[in-house]
Amino acid sequence: MKQIKLPEKILSLMSAIENAGGEIYVVGGAVRDVLLGKEVKDWDLTTSLTPERMLEIFPKNSFYNNNFGTFSVIGKNKEVFEITTYRTEKQYDDMRHPSEVSWGKSLEEDCQRRDFTINAIALDSKGKIFDFFGGTKDLEDKVIRTVGNPDERFGEDALRMMRAIRIAGQTGFILEKNTFESIVKNNDLINKISKERIRDEFLKILSCDSPADGIVLLKNCKLLDHILPELLLAQGFAQKGHHIYDVWEHSLRALNNCESKNPITRLATLIHDIAKPMVAKGEGEARTFHNHEVVGSRIANKIAKRLVLTNKQTDLLFRLVRWHMFTVEETQTDKAVRRFIKNVGKENIDEMIALRRSDRLGSGAKETSWRWELFKKRIVEVQKQPFAVTDLKINGEDVMKILKIKPSRKVGEVLAAIFKEVENEPSLNRREILLDKIKKL
Repeated sequence: MKQIKLPEKILSLMSAIENAGGEIYVVGGAVRDVLLGKEVKDWDLTTSLTPERMLEIFPKNSFYNNNFGTFSVIGKNKEVFEITTYRTEKQYDDMRHPSEVSWGKSLEEDCQRRDFTINAIALDSKGKIFDFFGGTKDLEDKVIRTVGNPDERFGEDALRMMRAIRIAGQTGFILEKNTFESIVKNNDLINKISKERIRDEFLKILSCDSPADGIVLLKNCKLLDHILPELLLAQGFAQKGHHIYDVWEHSLRALNNCESKNPITRLATLIHDIAKPMVAKGEGEARTFHNHEVVGSRIANKIAKRLVLTNKQTDLLFRLVRWHMFTVEETQTDKAVRRFIKNVGKENIDEMIALRRSDRLGSGAKETSWRWELFKKRIVEVQKQPFAVTDLKINGEDVMKILKIKPSRKVGEVLAAIFKEVENEPSLNRREILLDKIKKL
């Protein structure tokens, strides 16, 4: 591989360290992405200097506040660059943090503690490559391999098993045989990792360009048993009618067709039919899945709790799974369409449309139909109608003034009664008409 030209913002940091007599290299995923010709989002560097010495070099716009040797410099546009002192680590007592961290003496010693060979390559300020463990060869061969013994690397931090799958999803690489077999053998170690860390890696896997590949790899490595065991029941579970795939294959195909970049929408797409094996009755064309969306929404809540999703994320996941079985028949009334919008949430309509589109494609159906296109237009039109009391052309002040009453429950009752009429007949939402209705009340 030829030498690499680093951006000026990185070279200026490196020059400051080198001018002070220190060694400094770009390391980790940044080097991997540079060599793959990808945009680098996070630049990590390692140096021979201690944080205290770097603080003398960067007295302003920098901070150092942990025990693991990471020094941060705030550059232009408030971009943060992390510079870590060479480290050598000993035993990991909690599957995350080493029990003892000491400053390392060389770049090779620092690279030796890293997870995968493709993340253990370094670049100096002149763009020269330093590769002690065959990372450049693995990049060429598109292979993910641990630095040293995979059992030891995953024993140090079990989240590295999921990280290997996430990197595979992001790069299209395959897991090296010993690395793959080690994950299978050590899969239960993932239970020693915090739910929050598992969640973050899982959502990153769902955010890849072909997220279904990551889900299949999680299954093959036995990690899905711990993260999403309910989905495993979908394997080989046949469907009927327009479905040409079993529930598992359909779910994966739907996921890969999801246009939304929101990982929660992608998760909802993956699990929208998760309850079908649990509610199924009958066989062949007589098989039914009544209420699978209701049962599925309850499972979605359990999954959200397991992954420690936020309240907002949980609400979106629940709504998308619970209400994905909506009809698009042109005979629906505006009231029925309004009810659908309320159930899904106006702010979630685009996410539901993305799920429904991927559901169709994942079933082997066409992307759209005239009924579907008509329904989308009706959603837009119906949203112009009143959805809540606050959408009325009158308010509580009008009620109190006309009825000569003070703020009370009566005000709300009057507005609610009027809104009920307007909801059934949106054309009534004109100020002069509603003021007259208050007088009659």
